[in-house]
Order: sequence, then structure tokens, then C-alpha cells
Amino acid sequence: MNATAVHSLWTTVADPISKIDAPKIEYGQLSPTLIVVGAAVIGVLIEAFVPRKSRYYAQVFVSAVALAAAFAAVVALAADGYGTTKAHIAAMGAIAVDGPSLFLQGTILLAGLVGLFTFAERRLDPEAHGNRVDSFAAQAASVPGSDSEKAAVKAGFTTTEVFPLLLFAVAGMLVFPSANDLLTLFVALEVFSLPLYLMCALARRKRLMSQEAAVKYFLLGAFASAFTLFGIALLYGYAGSVSYATIAQVVDGTVTNVDPALANTMGNDSLLLIGTAMVVMGLLFKVGAIPFHMWTPDVYQGAPTPVTGFMAAATKVAAFGALLRLLYVVLPGMRWDWRPVMWAVAIITMLGGAIVAITQTDIKRLLAYSSIAHAGFILAGVIATSKDGVSSVLFYLAAYSFVTIGAFAVVTLVRDAGGEATHLSKWAGLGRRSPLVAAVFAVFLLAFAGIPLTSGFAGKFAVFKAAAEGGAVPLVVIGVISSAIAAFFYIRVIVLMFFSEPKPEGPTVAVPSPLTMAAIGVGVAVTVVLGVAPQYFLNLASQASVFVR
Repeated sequence: MNATAVHSLWTTVADPISKIDAPKIEYGQLSPTLIVVGAAVIGVLIEAFVPRKSRYYAQVFVSAVALAAAFAAVVALAADGYGTTKAHIAAMGAIAVDGPSLFLQGTILLAGLVGLFTFAERRLDPEAHGNRVDSFAAQAASVPGSDSEKAAVKAGFTTTEVFPLLLFAVAGMLVFPSANDLLTLFVALEVFSLPLYLMCALARRKRLMSQEAAVKYFLLGAFASAFTLFGIALLYGYAGSVSYATIAQVVDGTVTNVDPALANTMGNDSLLLIGTAMVVMGLLFKVGAIPFHMWTPDVYQGAPTPVTGFMAAATKVAAFGALLRLLYVVLPGMRWDWRPVMWAVAIITMLGGAIVAITQTDIKRLLAYSSIAHAGFILAGVIATSKDGVSSVLFYLAAYSFVTIGAFAVVTLVRDAGGEATHLSKWAGLGRRSPLVAAVFAVFLLAFAGIPLTSGFAGKFAVFKAAAEGGAVPLVVIGVISSAIAAFFYIRVIVLMFFSEPKPEGPTVAVPSPLTMAAIGVGVAVTVVLGVAPQYFLNLASQASVFVR
């Protein structure tokens, strides 16, 4: 080809008249996420410019105001009809503003706010060198047990960076369930995972165990992210697009304009099946479903307990939201392919979590395996593939998240000389030493077990009913059996607290500040209200259960 031909190619390709369209961003509809990101950036600036003595108060104030304001923005959007009649795709196709995304964002923001109260608690440990201390390391960068750490403790340093990290994690979680293309999904996954990896390493007591937990979580999380990214690449090869709508059209065979460069690979089913499997694997890892659960018990046990509570609640909400959108919006045409696999995952997750939890002797590990079993119960609702399935999952996630944060907040109160007393033997006779704390914990355990008049019963009933109506009756039978197995170890802890003799050298129950009291109080209130009068919230979840396509 001669030079003039090449030149003419260049000139025809680069048409001088066509200009790049300016991006159209609906800032009002993205306001909940933007408020939280803005506050997180302000939190980073506070770390840089505010004197050390004032940082804690400034950070707590900014974080609380931001989460409350973002929740108000979610409520305003829902009241304005964006969850129902005005539901649409915003930010040039990247974000869906619809019922499920607003419901899940509201749940995540409230869970973040209640979690923030446990992060800000500073009255549980005795004062060190005249300074109040919280659950986090005095100086995260210092080696455990080193002179620099001792100096940091003596100087009264505190790791106030956890507050902007919490906000960044919440921001990623807000985008994750409402992402409407695979790249936004992946970016949100990384934005909320990285702060969690960091926060898991920041425990003030048992520093080495905490750092080990963070390394395990980081390595396994990196594997899961790599699988997700590989899956996204394969799905792009299959559909020629990362947009959920386009992939769904190619799956259904209704796509019209095909890029000739992609015509050879488009519609290759092996790319679709392997890509879907990899992306779903990444999401099941975040949810903690078996066989992708290996990180859960170690990380729950090693991370600072406020972080464990926040992570256990909010990550599940975000990941299940993303999983629902992927399966219901992108892959409804592949239902016959993914349902059998999800059946298998749900069954082994329900039974595995319940059976292994019986053998646990550490309260945090026990709650970790309990959360794995709950992931299996929620998957039963995902498998229903109906509007009721979506609404039951939304309700279950809202109920579960507050019970979880409340339960871990109670765990922070039971202490001995080495910090939190998490070994089950230490909890013997707690009901006689501190009846109120034991009674509150018993309420949470009964909710986990799904006993009537608690939120856990209403959630399980909704999920199993949707699964049975969706034709998954055998799954419901297995779910009820695993619930009975799980009830055994919850009731065992209650019996241990109320019906065994307290040991003279047993742990004490710390008197918390109003912050932790508020977190536990919200947990109890939600548990009782959703258990006694769930109908309003079930209706709310039902109204919010239609995905925009």
C-alpha cells in the first residue's frame, strides 16, 4: 500500500467534525454515594491537617453526619419514585437507580452508621497512660511488641484512619449492588475490599493474629478478584460489551447491531458459561458460601470485633445485591444452567455452616460459621427466581445485618485481662453475673436460630416460602433441617450462659459508652420489630423488588 493510500485512510478515519460527547451524570441520583465519598476524602484531609488530639472527634462527627445524610438522600430518592416509577439507568449506563439498589443502599448506610458507633467506642478497655483507648492499634505501622509500638501507646496515639477507611468501604458497597456494567462492578469490588483488608489488621490486642487474618483475607480476596476479572474478560468476549443489558440481549438472542470485529466470538456459549462461573465465584467468595468460605472463620476471629460486625453485615448485603442483579438482569435466559449449581452451593453451605459450627469453641468463629449457614439460607431465596424471591432476600439481608452488628457489639463487652474473652468456656454463668447483657445476646442468638417473634423467623419464613413457590421444595426441607441443627448450638450458648455456674476467675462485663449501647439497642429493636410486626417491611421489600432493565 503506498503512502497516499495510508494518508487517505488516516484522514477519512479522523473526521474533524465528529466531537466527543460530554458525559451526562445525574448527580442527584448518585448523591448517596457522592456524599460518602466526599466525607471519606474530608476524613483523609482531617488526618493530614487536624491536630492529633482533635482528630477522633472530627472523624466521628464527619462520618456520622455523612452516613445520616446519605441515608436521607436514599429515602428522598425512594420517596420521589426512583425505586418504582422513575427507576432507570444513570451515569451513562454504569449505575442502576431502582428499587433493589435503593433498598440495599439504605440497609448498607444504616449498618455502616450502627457499625460506626462500635468503631468509636473508647470506654471498654481501662485507660492506658491516662488516655482512653479503642479497639484499634495505637500505631498501625509499628511492629507488634516493638519499642515504637510501646512509645505510641504511651503517647496516647489512636488509629483514627479507620473512619475514612470505613467510609470508603461503604462507598464501594453502595455502588456494588447497583452497578449496571461489569467494569463498574469490579471497580466497586476493589473499592470496598481494600479498606476491609486494611481494617482487619488493626486490632489493638492480639496484633499478630489480626495481621495474619488480614493477610489471609487479602491473598484469598486477590484470588477471588482475579477470577472475577477473568470472568469479566470472557463475558466481554462473548457479548462484545460489558453492559448488563447488552449481555442479556446476546444471551436471549435479541441483539441487533453486531460489531463485525466481534462477530466470530460473539455467542460462543463456552465463553458465556466459563465467564459466568468465574464472576459468580467471585461474588460467592464475598458472600462466604461454601466452598469459597475458607477465609471467613479466621478473618472473623482475627479482625477487631467492630470491623468483624460491620464486615459480616454490610459485605453480605452488597454482595448478595450484586449477585441478584447479575442472575436476574443479565442471565435470566440461562436460568436452567445456573440454578442446579446454585442448588448445590446452597445445600452444602446450609449444612456445612450448621454442622461445623457445632464443633466451635470460640464465640467469633461460631458466629462466622453461623454467617456461612445464613448465606445458604439467603441463596434459597436467590434460587426462587421470582419477584417474591428478590423481596425475601432484601428483607432477610436487612434483618440479618442489624442482628449481626448487635451480636458482635455484645462480644466486645465480655472482657478479661487479655481483652475480649471470646472462648466459650469464659461465657459460662454470664447470665448470673450480668443478666441484661446475657439476655440481649440470647435475643440475638434466638433471631439467628429463627425462633418465632424474632426477625430471623420472619426472614427465614419469607425466603423458604419464595423458594417453595419457585419449585425448590427439597431445598426448603434441607434448609429447615439445617436450621434445626443450627438452633442446637445457639441454644447451647444460651444454656451455657444461664444454667451453668459462673467461675470465680471469669470475665467481667465492661460498661460501654452510649455509642455501643445505641448499636446494641438498634439491633434489639430491629430484631423485635421485624419479628413481631414484619408486614410493613415485607411490603416495602416487595415494592423495591423490581430490577430496572
